[in-house]
Amino acid sequence: MITAVDTSVLLDVFKADPTFGGRSSVAVRDCLAQGGLVACAVVWAELAGVFPSPAAAAGALERLGVSFGDIDRDAALDAGAAWKLYRSRGGRRDRMVADFLIGAHARGNADRLLSRDRGFFRTYFPKLALLDPSIR
Repeated sequence: MITAVDTSVLLDVFKADPTFGGRSSVAVRDCLAQGGLVACAVVWAELAGVFPSPAAAAGALERLGVSFGDIDRDAALDAGAAWKLYRSRGGRRDRMVADFLIGAHARGNADRLLSRDRGFFRTYFPKLALLDPSIR
């Protein structure tokens, strides 16, 4: 089983978040044991900003066992369609296209998405299986 992972969960792990770090770490280990973890280019880019260098970010992701997942044309178009739907429903700009790229990549390239942002992904990617480490 391939699990796509969202930035929020990886930040929980790498920053040892006092609220979600432990649960997210367990979820990451469980997902690795069940198959593997993949993160799209958006997640890699978002995480690179919290490390001292891009090389440090890449090393941390690779040591954790997170593989790099390209965003293909179909995923990009799917993300654009979901973003358009969001905007047509009155969505504000605090949701950027990046969030939609993460969801579309997960839907097309993984069996599920590991994220604490269930409401958003459930609304705009209803067929995407979600795993939320914050729920016990």
